[in-house]
Amino acid sequence: MTSVTNDFLNCFLQFMNRKGLNTTSQRCAIAAAFFDLPGHHSLEEFYQHIVRQDPGIGQTTVYRTLKLLCEAGFASEIHFSDGIARYEVAKPNSHHDHIVCLSCGKILEICNQRIEALQRELAASRDFTLSGHVHNLYGCCADCRNGVGNDKGRAAEPEDLRK
Repeated sequence: MTSVTNDFLNCFLQFMNRKGLNTTSQRCAIAAAFFDLPGHHSLEEFYQHIVRQDPGIGQTTVYRTLKLLCEAGFASEIHFSDGIARYEVAKPNSHHDHIVCLSCGKILEICNQRIEALQRELAASRDFTLSGHVHNLYGCCADCRNGVGNDKGRAAEPEDLRK
């Protein structure tokens, strides 16, 4: 477990204590695994990851713990065009958008300050103050265009598109 994972886990345990919830070993294992797992994962993908570590953890427990992580602000539930909810670690002060391959499901995180500034400018020009946004771009990745696509969403590494 990394120090960042440990910090997130401690904050999550404090959240559960404040809510009067039990801090079970299963919830702790699920949260620690979630914080250590990069990328964007469906409930089923994450559940399969968890049961390899502890076959005794049920899918309902995983789902409820993911919902608690979202409620606490440590996870984000995101929806792309396929309608499947995916979860990612919500990093404080770290906004990003996504590019999604419609063929293989690859999800890339992108951050472009020019796009962010343009969105703020467009909102201000209409006398509107932004509190947040969701920006997902859809298309076909180079691997799929070249016939060498990968498993769904596995190349989900952050990428900075400042070009």
